[in-house]
Amino acid sequence: MGKFVSVKGKMYPCSISLTMDLVGGKWKTVILYHLKDGEKRYSDLRRELPAVTERTLSLQLKQLEEDGLVSRTVHGEKPPIKVLYNLTEFGKTFLPVLDAIHKWGNQVVEDKGMIIEEISS
Repeated sequence: MGKFVSVKGKMYPCSISLTMDLVGGKWKTVILYHLKDGEKRYSDLRRELPAVTERTLSLQLKQLEEDGLVSRTVHGEKPPIKVLYNLTEFGKTFLPVLDAIHKWGNQVVEDKGMIIEEISS
């Protein structure tokens, strides 16, 4: 039988499976990318990610927080409260991977696609 890895009591057949559990899916990596330059309010993330539903964004942020990649800080006790999201130190360790994904995506656009400056509604 092959080797497995275990993190926080959860077993994975390999470290790639662990990585994909933490950052896989359609939106987690995109959210991390949008937090790479510093903290943002939930409303900022909604504006920057118009294709993601509120429910999905909320769930993905919660999972990223539970996995220790993102921190959530609440300022104030009465509405309107201010909620800020930021990469944790652990989350920042993923930045070189984000940079590589970004670079690869730009190369694909250069080789096979095009940049569209503005989409008219």
